[in-house]
Amino acid sequence: MTSPDPRMARATAPVARARDIANVRFVRPDLNRTTAFLGDFGLLAGPSGGEPSARRRSFSAAGGYGPCYIAEQGPRPVFLGFSLAMASPADLEALAGLPGSGPVEPAEDWPEGLQVRLKDPAGNDVRGVFGPPRAPSPDRLPLDQNLTTPRRRLNAMQRPPAGPSNVLRLGHVVINVVDFFRSVRWYIDTFGLIPSDIQTLPDGDAAIVFLRCDRGDEPTDHHTLVLVQNVENGYSHCAFECIDVDDIAMGQEHLLSRGWTHAWGVGRHLLGSQLFDYWRDPWGDKVEHFVDSDMFTAARPTDVTPLTSGGLYQWGPPLPADFEAPRITPAFLWRAIRNVRRSPEMTFARMFALLKIIQKPPRPWARH
Repeated sequence: MTSPDPRMARATAPVARARDIANVRFVRPDLNRTTAFLGDFGLLAGPSGGEPSARRRSFSAAGGYGPCYIAEQGPRPVFLGFSLAMASPADLEALAGLPGSGPVEPAEDWPEGLQVRLKDPAGNDVRGVFGPPRAPSPDRLPLDQNLTTPRRRLNAMQRPPAGPSNVLRLGHVVINVVDFFRSVRWYIDTFGLIPSDIQTLPDGDAAIVFLRCDRGDEPTDHHTLVLVQNVENGYSHCAFECIDVDDIAMGQEHLLSRGWTHAWGVGRHLLGSQLFDYWRDPWGDKVEHFVDSDMFTAARPTDVTPLTSGGLYQWGPPLPADFEAPRITPAFLWRAIRNVRRSPEMTFARMFALLKIIQKPPRPWARH
């Protein structure tokens, strides 16, 4: 099975094979406020065995590979990068042999884990990690729902507990890149990721790709990493899996009661099929709760569809105008013009094509 676009064809012999995503890393101006938000979001504060640090805090889910969110103290909010969990220790050795890579070393805030540091073409700090995964141990099982016959729930009521969502693990990250095809090729060749869905501009050229891990016949998430062409490199959002839709909804109630900023949801995505709910952290960055992801084996071929803002979801509330659009400032415009002029891939024609798609109403027939 190969991608229809040869620039995104599967690698026959990648350097390593990622198995999952492990963590995301940020600089945050206020670690106490970060801890308050992530606690209400459903992450567990405290390192998973690492040395406590006044300038760094890590947060875990009920399962996953070590800490799933690491925050460092700094003067302004910055996305640093993310870690991908490798399938074997040999993968770490192979990554360490790449030009510019670091050695195999202890993983950050994960005493049982090892890591190798790399830089992707967009400048993100990407790490390959390996260590024992932790099976999710949420506070409750998925709710029994009387949706079909025979009814399974008798003489019992639905009373999901109030409080933060049960976050089972980090599921995926979405990043913006200027040099799209260069970045896509790097992740395919370095980590063995394979395209699940490609979305194209009106001229037929790709601008978004949803990449999943290659686990062979073992099912994996529809996407672990999404790359979106943009006028500057940066973070879009990361997503954390919960137990069921009631877990998302009760988490929404809890976050609203604490005064945090809701971004969008609840709805169902089109590509990946997840039920979603998005939030803004104290610095305006998006984080997502999700359940019910599509699961693919390596046998599933790549789908190619036109890029539209309506393609983000099958149903849900209206897409907020500020959800994907950048905040236009003189500094942003200066960076955008500079990046387009320097890029061998991004052009002003592509930039305006992307802007036109973002600004087009996703559901012009809808009346809310």
